[in-house]
Amino acid sequence: MGYLQHPVSEDRPVRIGLIGAGWIGSFHAESVALRIPGARLEAIADPALPAVEALAGRLGVAKISTDPADVLEDPDVDAVLISAPARFHSGLIAAAARAGKHAFCEKPGGRTVEELDEALKSAEAAGVVVQFGFNRRFADGFAAARKLIDDGAVGTPQLLRSLTRDPGTADGIADPGRIPPGTIFLETLIHDFDTLNWLNPGAVPVSVYAVADALVAPGAKEVGLLDTAVVTVTYSNGAIAVAEANFNALYGYDVRGEVFGSAGMVTAGGPQETSATSYTAAGIGSATVRRNVDLFHDAYTAELAHFVDAVKAGRDGTEVPAAQAPGGTDARNALAVALAAFRSAETGLPVDVASVAVLSPAEPARHLVGNKA
Repeated sequence: MGYLQHPVSEDRPVRIGLIGAGWIGSFHAESVALRIPGARLEAIADPALPAVEALAGRLGVAKISTDPADVLEDPDVDAVLISAPARFHSGLIAAAARAGKHAFCEKPGGRTVEELDEALKSAEAAGVVVQFGFNRRFADGFAAARKLIDDGAVGTPQLLRSLTRDPGTADGIADPGRIPPGTIFLETLIHDFDTLNWLNPGAVPVSVYAVADALVAPGAKEVGLLDTAVVTVTYSNGAIAVAEANFNALYGYDVRGEVFGSAGMVTAGGPQETSATSYTAAGIGSATVRRNVDLFHDAYTAELAHFVDAVKAGRDGTEVPAAQAPGGTDARNALAVALAAFRSAETGLPVDVASVAVLSPAEPARHLVGNKA
């Protein structure tokens, strides 16, 4: 008697190629290789060969290259993880789409809304998954705050706040010249802009006013550095939001959010490493986090796990994960606010977001308890 055939579920890993082996790319690679069971790190590409060789050796990856095209053309690669410099993001998303590869891309999605739109058009035509690296949505505290908002805990959002203070030292910014103009808006505050958009569901930003300066490294302002900024954003539902950033918080890496509304308030985030607090003769003390990959360790992993699940669902014809990941509309809306803020800081004037791009909400408005007509 021979074996009978019994149907089994196929559980092939999603094979991912990394493009960009810098700081965050290396951390993402470790997540794929070591922390996400449904994924396999198939290949790594970066122009800096020593960095690629070191990362591949550490993670046991055989395929390495200095050319992203090798990853994009590899038939064994299902999806790409784009962690290259921001100026390459839109082009790599479009190239991945043309190659039939799904793409997870770090923020921002592009340098202009127009180039991002072209990339998203290519992805839509190819029918591939595109997700962007707005990791705060996957942090437990911020996710819990959003659920409270959905459940009506704050009623109608009226005032919102989000801040990012990068960890620093008493010596200030080590190499101000390496920071391109606009970085504080396009690569730092863009996280806050996405967070504010996400915590105010169904609304879109309509006006932006930014004040920014080089307060940490005043001597670098003449080469375009802005290291401190405060941005006010008004929304289509009347809510007013404030985002702020600074590149040199001596006490640690500090990321927080707050939504105040007609029925209450929710908050999320903070720099504390744990809830443990010491009370001694020296005063009250609490350990703080110093690196983004420590403060958002689990969130970085969760966002990639969600991407892998979405790719597998499309491949296997199963149910797509229920949680909404940041997609093209989210990336577009956050980028438009960042560009408007950069323009406002340059001109000293408020900027209508519609002059940058016409925006649509990424999701419908929620029916909120305490909502007043």
